[in-house]
Amino acid sequence: MARSLVLILLLVLARLTSAQGTGEYRLGPKDLVEIKVFELPELNVERRVTESGSMDLPLIGQISVSGLTTSEVRDRLEAILTAKYVNRANVYVAVKEYSARPLYIMGAVGRPGPLQISGRWTLREAILAAGGVTPTAGRKISVQRRAENGLADRLDVDIDALFEGSAVWNVPLYPSDIVSVGARRPLKVFCLGEFRSPGAVEFSGDERATLLTLIAKTGGLTERASRGKIRIKRRGPDGKDVEFAVDYRRVLAGKEADPALEADDVIIVKESLF
Repeated sequence: MARSLVLILLLVLARLTSAQGTGEYRLGPKDLVEIKVFELPELNVERRVTESGSMDLPLIGQISVSGLTTSEVRDRLEAILTAKYVNRANVYVAVKEYSARPLYIMGAVGRPGPLQISGRWTLREAILAAGGVTPTAGRKISVQRRAENGLADRLDVDIDALFEGSAVWNVPLYPSDIVSVGARRPLKVFCLGEFRSPGAVEFSGDERATLLTLIAKTGGLTERASRGKIRIKRRGPDGKDVEFAVDYRRVLAGKEADPALEADDVIIVKESLF
């Protein structure tokens, strides 16, 4: 089972990497860029890209970089320097802050909003940098990624698995990724018939909402309750009500799965005829 989960995660990660695209990040306004030239120490500087998409560098002056990758900026600088100043130029270019396309942390975190990342970040680092999860956080974190060609994908991560489990869930993040930390959402169902405490029952976002859990929360079934079929009414995707029966004895004996409940389900326990 664990091996299957790892394989599924690897497939989703592969799709996320594909959504990131095969090309390098392209510079934009307000990005902070680090430049180093071994042969010319005066060009070892950090510059922020202006709103017009350029940088002002020693010796060179204004150079347009908006829309270029770091490799393209490096090649352009090497060409300028070898043409005017040195026979050979070893240029290093890296993005220190991705301000043009920040990472976004949304939902139940201490400081939601854009997060200016520098270098390689992971999911755990980004959430902690945003103030960590709040007490209202649910169990799921989603990472959404959209490539330049419009393709997108999403990975859902369990909070406990991220902070307490295997490091495999601590996925790398890229500029423009959107991380959403879901809040706990209460789920309400309605009990009719031979429950000891019929009526509306609410589950918190962290509770396991199943039939047996529901029966326990209502104090159990009455002595008159039928121990055979329990009926569940549910609103279908088409807006129409559907109804299905669950064999209570088999669920209680572990011979059938304890069915999960959904919001606004109506659970009906009839009186036994005998």
